[in-house]
Amino acid sequence: MKVLVTGGAGYIGSHAVRELKDAGHDVAVLDDLSRGHRGSVPPEVPLVRGDLGDAGSLARALDGVDAVLHFAGLLSVADSVADPVSYYRTNVVKGVALLEAMYAAGVRKLVFSSTCAVYGMPVRVPMDEEHPREPINPYGATKLAFERALSDLARTGRLRAVALRYFNAAGCHPDGSLGEDHRPEEHIIPRAIDAALGRADALVIHGDDYDTPDGTCIRDYIHVQDLARAHVLALDVLEKEGFNAFNLGTGTGRSVREVILSVERVTRKPVPARVGPRRAGDPPRLVAAVERARRDLGFTAEHTGLEPIVESAVRWRRDHPQGYGSAS
Repeated sequence: MKVLVTGGAGYIGSHAVRELKDAGHDVAVLDDLSRGHRGSVPPEVPLVRGDLGDAGSLARALDGVDAVLHFAGLLSVADSVADPVSYYRTNVVKGVALLEAMYAAGVRKLVFSSTCAVYGMPVRVPMDEEHPREPINPYGATKLAFERALSDLARTGRLRAVALRYFNAAGCHPDGSLGEDHRPEEHIIPRAIDAALGRADALVIHGDDYDTPDGTCIRDYIHVQDLARAHVLALDVLEKEGFNAFNLGTGTGRSVREVILSVERVTRKPVPARVGPRRAGDPPRLVAAVERARRDLGFTAEHTGLEPIVESAVRWRRDHPQGYGSAS
């Protein structure tokens, strides 16, 4: 199958490209390299450098394609609150442009990189796919808006789509060749590693007075390689009509302090940290219910412990102190 990966030069997208190639698929990438990195795309994989909203770039990228894995988009909760218009323009308007271009090119299958942020504040934990969807920030709202567009189109028979709702993506490729290189970096594991290695200021713990065992927020960390594998499995689900959504997590939550301790064990260095105020809208716990993904997608996370995730991330950051070397 020929698969187009939008945002395939980004963190999760690049891992999916590698997984698709290893599974024997023909792969192409569409990325404007504003946040992705050319060095993360294998040289033999065709790369169309273009904006998701550009009709010409979309037409070139979709030529001969059977299915799309859609990762391209904006992903910072804080940025979405500060600049919601950019998030609606990129995640919704340009997403719809992709759907229109797919229809014109005769491409009817799409796997969407979604998020647990579509649920908002948890009313039950673990959170299943039927949990109320009431996002509390523009990032989650724009992802949910695009999910609804997919669902509506699927009802018309024009599209088959799967939304994969990630919990907390973490880690790097096991062979050390692909990693996490965001600028600026917002994810806690790489920030804790950089603090331990003396490459960043002390890690800020956003609140330690939550109703959790150690007072810090609990999240479900899933290895990026498991996420990539789930996308390949989702291509098989696209043989069925309609729209489906699946949580991707491990079903186990880890606290911020547990993350810090794990980084300290792996690096054998202390993580300088200080407690700061809570961030608005941070739920105490976000943990995935994983039964539907196991039953209907055939997916179970292989990296269930926190330590292997941290080890892979430490290896990448030690071996690539400048990331991919540049932002593009």
